[in-house]
Amino acid sequence: MLDWIDRNAETDNWFLYVNYWDPHTPYRAPAAFGNPFENDPLPTWITEETLEKHKRLVGPHGAREINMYDNRTDPRFPRHPGEILDMQGLRRMVDGYDCAIRFLDENIGQLFAALEAKGVFDDLVIIITADHGENMGELGIYGEHGTADQATCRIPMIIRWPGMKAGHVDHGLHYHLDLAPTLAEMFGRDPLPSWDGTSFARVLKEGEDQGREYLVLSQCAHVCQRSVRFGDYLYVRTYHDGFHLFEDEMLFDIANDPYEQVNLAASHRSLCKDAVYYLNEWHDKMMMSMPFDVDPLWTVIHEGGPYHARPEHLRMYVEFLKVTEREWAIPELRRRHPEAFLVQEP
Repeated sequence: MLDWIDRNAETDNWFLYVNYWDPHTPYRAPAAFGNPFENDPLPTWITEETLEKHKRLVGPHGAREINMYDNRTDPRFPRHPGEILDMQGLRRMVDGYDCAIRFLDENIGQLFAALEAKGVFDDLVIIITADHGENMGELGIYGEHGTADQATCRIPMIIRWPGMKAGHVDHGLHYHLDLAPTLAEMFGRDPLPSWDGTSFARVLKEGEDQGREYLVLSQCAHVCQRSVRFGDYLYVRTYHDGFHLFEDEMLFDIANDPYEQVNLAASHRSLCKDAVYYLNEWHDKMMMSMPFDVDPLWTVIHEGGPYHARPEHLRMYVEFLKVTEREWAIPELRRRHPEAFLVQEP
């Protein structure tokens, strides 16, 4: 990228897309980068008591199975642990992620410096975003992004646009797919009729609120979940739990419980009903917009479940649960996923 900038930055009308993998698991900032966070405090919400609870939970990428279904490690990635047994192990996990992000930030800083050296930085539109977040203890999951929750689905959207509203923090709800019609409007083009996105260009121009009333989030690779993000709440409906033993319905007060530790579904039924109404409204609209009335989530379930949570994975995983003294979960896993326990023909 630095070479490309050196050769092309001073030309007109160029577009540069840069993709970094560094903050993705396994965390692998070079050893020479060191650890600028080694003396920083750990997240205060993950107490020793909380970590002990997480160690008792089951499911891929839990505290005892960072490697998805076991605690194996790879010597190529010393910053990425196989399990978290104590606060020192938690530090290794958290610092590994933070170092990956800092390493990425410093690489982006090199690009910005090169653009400034070319004298073009102040003429550029710069957009920083991502494809997913990362659970770091939320729902008892570490170093994964496989659930339809706030930690996984809330992503950065930083836009620096010369001449537009400066210093504005937008608290509205937007989909990532809203970016395309936003750019179309900013460049004076019409969005394509097939796009589901809605422009938020007035946010950039005037700081005006253009957030949606609610968002529907989906996951089908590790679990099958649909969630509704509305107001201060996140409602999660689980169709396949990915062997985490999630409750069918979960409701979290994101404003007061941002780490998704207290399920309010049983005590806040009216809010759950509101969320289900939003979910049905969204589902009807999506199904009517599709040429074939097949919901992709149900296609995944009928094909055998999420790609990373197939019956063969569970058969292997129960053996790891036995050696980590979590046999208590096996009867419930058997009840929920009987197909994984059927006798296999030789």
